[in-house]
Amino acid sequence: MSSHAPQPILLDAVRLSGLLDRIAARIGAAHVRTDAHDLAPHLVEGRGLYQGTTPALVEPANTEEVAFVVAACAEAGVPVVPQGGNTGLVGGQVPFGALLLSLRRLNRVRDLDPVDLTVIAEAGCTLHQVQQAAEGAGCLFPLSIGSEGSCQIGGNLSTNAGGTAVLRYGNMRELCFGLEVVLPDGRIWNGLSRLRKDNTGYALKDLFIGAEGTLGIITAAVLRLFPAPRARATAMLGIPDPETALSLFRRLRNAAGDSLTGFEIMPDFGMEIVLKHMPGSVRPLAERHPWYVLAELTSTRPNDDLSQLALDTFEAAFEAGEIEDAVVGSSEAQCDALWKLREDLSDAQKFEGGSIKHDISVPVSKVPFFIAEATRLCEAHMPGLRVCAFGHMGDGNIHYNLSQPEGMDKAAYLATWEEFNRIVHDLVASLGGSISAEHGIGILKREELPMYKDKVALELMAAIKRAVDPRGLANPGKVLLD
Repeated sequence: MSSHAPQPILLDAVRLSGLLDRIAARIGAAHVRTDAHDLAPHLVEGRGLYQGTTPALVEPANTEEVAFVVAACAEAGVPVVPQGGNTGLVGGQVPFGALLLSLRRLNRVRDLDPVDLTVIAEAGCTLHQVQQAAEGAGCLFPLSIGSEGSCQIGGNLSTNAGGTAVLRYGNMRELCFGLEVVLPDGRIWNGLSRLRKDNTGYALKDLFIGAEGTLGIITAAVLRLFPAPRARATAMLGIPDPETALSLFRRLRNAAGDSLTGFEIMPDFGMEIVLKHMPGSVRPLAERHPWYVLAELTSTRPNDDLSQLALDTFEAAFEAGEIEDAVVGSSEAQCDALWKLREDLSDAQKFEGGSIKHDISVPVSKVPFFIAEATRLCEAHMPGLRVCAFGHMGDGNIHYNLSQPEGMDKAAYLATWEEFNRIVHDLVASLGGSISAEHGIGILKREELPMYKDKVALELMAAIKRAVDPRGLANPGKVLLD
């Protein structure tokens, strides 16, 4: 893989024991866990790339308790790693000797205002919990990712999560008005503003969104809501290639405007492994196609006939040779089934052996060239490689994943991770893209970041880190090299 785990931090046993006793006296002994069985699920991330260590997992119940724990740790010189739902994909939530702080008990929706179209949610709320609270008020919180049942709002903000609706609504940075943050010295910054306009200085919230816990611990946020959609049309289309997908995207966007809320692409290989490995999957079109597009239109106007708009647009696309076949969901269940084919693709790849993954973004206009050129280069480097390039074409974010050649040893294949990173990421950089579109840097990409990030930008990031966390106690070893 592209980055090695940080060296474990060694803590003084006597000082640590006194610290844990002090924390237990404040938050309750039941919420200071040191048993190896209790710790184990929190020390490995979903891909199995990193195995962490920690002396204890602490579970404060509110912002004041988080602040107490962090201040006590700062006084003792003990670093802290915050963890939400442990669904991160770059290792940012894994501790290496530091104290592990879980946000799961900070799980209240403090307030929801359908006039202001805001909800104040604590960091330990699951994404699904916030979605349900918004729905109950006739509103929409539009962030949608595969782990929404277990990922938490604090982690979504700390990684600036994206998902399938960024095309219409933006990522978490665009979906947040204000934050509450515990700083590395234990002070609480109350920035829970509901205002859309506030030009009273630096936009401090943007420092913490996407910082992956290296500047402080997000404990609550003011999130932006939208009127709930009342009309929906979802379509799966068979197409010949990504270049055609780009033409189709432009056609749909011109016809539907902001009603186009999702535009996803997946290859035939991806569709076939979903149908092969994921129970209940049904082929959406009569024949196989080289590529597929999943498009969704939504509107807050219940009388909008989005299905007819889609069909009219697809008819013109057929005549232009942009579509080989298409199906439009005729019910909510059918629309959801089409989305499930796309959402199951990440899990389906696990059954095909080792997978070397890249979460990249390039300008939307460059997506077809990127896919074609990256595939040419990677297949030349390793014949038999199976490319699974899919994702959010409408916002330029492609998950360029490479499944191992059939029959190859998995460990030997994964040992080539850095070789493929150079091929893929060098190409991304040449196109003005990013080596991390929505997953973050964490451990996985921290050694690569200096290769592709502007030098002055890195100097500014390091200066901010020193100013906010001069002792390096906030999620050490993540994002920036020591």
